[in-house]
Amino acid sequence: MNTKVQTDAKSAQATAKIAARICEVTYETLDKDVVATVKRLIIDGIAVAMAGSNEAPPALVADYVRDLGCTPRASVWGYGFKTSPAFAAYANAVSMHVLDFEPMSNPPTHAVSPTVPGALALAESTSASGRDIVTACAKGFEMQGRLLIAGNLERGSFLFHTPGVVGLMGSAVSASHLLGLNAAQLASALGIAASRCSGLSANTGSMVKCTHCGNAAMAGLEGALMAQRGFTSHPGILEAGDGYVETFFRNHFDYDVLLAYGKPHRCVDPGMAIKFYPSKYPTQFAITAALALRPSIADLSAIKQIRILTPEIEDADRPRPRSGLEGKFSFQYTVVTALLDGKVGMGSFTDELRFRPAIVELLEKTAVVRNPALSRDTRKLRVEVEITLKDGTVHNNVCTKPPGFWGEPVNADMHRAKIQDCLSVRLKEPQLGHTLELLDNLERLSAQEVGKLMGLLAGPETSVP
Repeated sequence: MNTKVQTDAKSAQATAKIAARICEVTYETLDKDVVATVKRLIIDGIAVAMAGSNEAPPALVADYVRDLGCTPRASVWGYGFKTSPAFAAYANAVSMHVLDFEPMSNPPTHAVSPTVPGALALAESTSASGRDIVTACAKGFEMQGRLLIAGNLERGSFLFHTPGVVGLMGSAVSASHLLGLNAAQLASALGIAASRCSGLSANTGSMVKCTHCGNAAMAGLEGALMAQRGFTSHPGILEAGDGYVETFFRNHFDYDVLLAYGKPHRCVDPGMAIKFYPSKYPTQFAITAALALRPSIADLSAIKQIRILTPEIEDADRPRPRSGLEGKFSFQYTVVTALLDGKVGMGSFTDELRFRPAIVELLEKTAVVRNPALSRDTRKLRVEVEITLKDGTVHNNVCTKPPGFWGEPVNADMHRAKIQDCLSVRLKEPQLGHTLELLDNLERLSAQEVGKLMGLLAGPETSVP
């Protein structure tokens, strides 16, 4: 075993210190803003997962999980069967991330998908209450946010897809709360989870990407379950030589920032962004600018050229997406779709729509112009859409804050419409109304009511095509 440990004062016993700090957080220590915010994020994630469960990748995952024949203890949403908590977390997290429609943390990561599915799977299998779920998720969200702000990574500098590295740690923290682990056990859970970090960004635009959050949810939960049984890891996995920080945050890591855990909770300050378009977060800026321009373009056939002026964001510069799914990660496709349809929604990313003649034609007229002088920090992003017509007329619009942006008030009516639209992909009345009522009262639900909610989300058993 490699026992080399950093010895500077700030890193000394960092794992033990953060584990102790996390164990101090209870529902009673959360203020009303944290509870309200966490509840909104959980509801958003659940709704997005219900919509996502209807997609092809989650259907394949559900089929795989069902064939494993695990002891039925936790529900697979949208498919009407139960499996082990770990595999339920995996399947439901895949559903939650497949649309790329869940909230976005600051610094950016998908903190909800690795955390909420595991918390709900454990809550169902251990008869936990709604307030247990809220507390567990608050703690898991905060762990991910603290790790990222302590690491202070520049966009594009991380070697892995972020949820595959920080998501596991959030999942382990959340699961450890629900299992009642002490600080030493939590440290072991973090160590176990840390050895399972992964997620190659080359798989962005493929089915594999959604499994990054699924793997994170499952691995973190399994780390906590193993720690509960007495399984141990390096007790100082964060500060250890060749440990978590040295491996993933080699150039910079501020332990003081990490140990300021919960002061304040980062899901409240600076907050998480709510997505109103189901696509990669930087494309939200391009979509917003394009939709603002659409009323000015009476005849789309009159367009000569579309330019999208962005920072150096290479992974969203995809002039000819190979599929509708890859279109979620393309500035070009999302802008063209917004202009053609006047909206971007869950149905915008099918292969049929990607390859319709009007899209193909307009994509040929569309170019991304990357300006290295512009900030790549998503929190400071500036995206401009410029449309030149055949008669020489130029229309342009700049977006720096799409709807739901960090720190901006969330339009409650818009968000409610998103929740209802997503849930209605799987739920019809009266089940839809019952589900909304339970979600609205999440922090007050008894263990029995949590079980009822899980049953509604699971629905009747559904065969996979």
